[in-house]
Amino acid sequence: MTTHIARPIPPSALKELRSTDDAGRKTVPVTDDEGGAPLRCCLRRSAPGERIALVSYAPLRRWAAATGAEPGAYDEQGPVFIHAEECAGPDSTGYPFANAHRTVRRYSADGHILGGELVDAPDDDAFRNAFDDPAVALVHVRAVEYGCFLYEVTRP
Repeated sequence: MTTHIARPIPPSALKELRSTDDAGRKTVPVTDDEGGAPLRCCLRRSAPGERIALVSYAPLRRWAAATGAEPGAYDEQGPVFIHAEECAGPDSTGYPFANAHRTVRRYSADGHILGGELVDAPDDDAFRNAFDDPAVALVHVRAVEYGCFLYEVTRP
C-alpha cells in the first residue's frame, strides 16, 4: 500500500497549458500514432491514436504562487506530454512510470532544491527517506534520461 500520493499536473494548470504553455507558446495538439508518451495529466502512457500535446511546464511556478515561495532560478520549465483535451486524470493509486531509474528531487518551502536521490524505482521508502528531512516541503520525481518532470509528491 502506498502512503504518499503521486500528483499529476493540477486541472487548473492543465486548462492553461492546453492553450498556451509556460514558455508562452501556443499548444499544438497531435495524434500520437505510436503511443507510449508519459502523460502528466493522468500519469499513464498514451495509447496509439490519442490526441496529445508536448508543452513546456514549470512545475514549481503555480505551487510557489500558491504558497508564497520564491524559487528564483529553480523555477525551471521543461517538456511534458499531456492529453490535448480534458481527461479523467489518474485511475490508480500507485507510483506511475516506476519501471525505471528515477531521480527523487527534494525542495524546501521556499522552492529551492535540497538535493536528490537516484532510485531504482520510486517507492514508499524513497519518499519516506526524502521526507525524513523536516525541511523538505515537496518532492519531484524526474526521468533520469532527460531530467523531465514526471509527477509531484507531498507529505501524506
